[in-house]
Formats: sequence, C-alpha cells, structure tokens
Amino acid sequence: MKFMVLVKASVESEAGAAPKPELVEQMDRFNEQLAASGHLVETAGLTRSAEGARLRWFDGLAEPEVVDGPFAETKELVAGVWILRGESVAEIVGLMKQAPNPDRQAGTIEIRPMVESR
Repeated sequence: MKFMVLVKASVESEAGAAPKPELVEQMDRFNEQLAASGHLVETAGLTRSAEGARLRWFDGLAEPEVVDGPFAETKELVAGVWILRGESVAEIVGLMKQAPNPDRQAGTIEIRPMVESR
C-alpha cells in the first residue's frame, strides 16, 4: 500500500526561506534510510504558493476559475511530500516520528493512504 505524507507549509517555507544545511543533511540521511528499507517511493519539496495557481470549479460554469498564488491560509498549504510504501498508517506514523527536526520547530505532517488506480 502507498501513503502520501504531506508536510504542511510554514511562514518560513511560504517566504521561500531555504532550510538550514543541518536539516538538509539530516533529511538526506533519513531519506536514504527510507530508501534502504524499501519504504521510499518518492519525495519532493514544493515551491512557495506565490509560484502556483489553483483551479476552482463552480456549479453551472463551463470553465474553472484560475486563482494565482500566493494563498492566504498557510496552515492549509503543503511544502513537501513523501510517497511511502507500507502496510498500515501506524507503520508510516512510526517511520515519520523519526523525521529530523533538529530545532524542535512546530509543524504538521499529515499521512494519508493513497487509492491505487485500477
């Protein structure tokens, strides 16, 4: 089974601030461990929302509305993703509890099972 792990954005990530080199090094090692264990499918960081767009569909309209970023609600934004393989949400929670956070900064990671296409 595949899981998507969503790393929620922060004020810093939305400002385009690069992570500290220490965090990048620790994250690289963590990702290498996930790959070696067979859990890692893919990982990616996302640019700030100012570089993106949203499409919104409304009843009765033939075309979606296009909304250019940035988007106001940082708590609803995603700054990065992992796609992992595992047997259960509990297994992925256990793995992600080991994710580096050297500065003990507040943040949120959301874990969701992926629906496999048929």
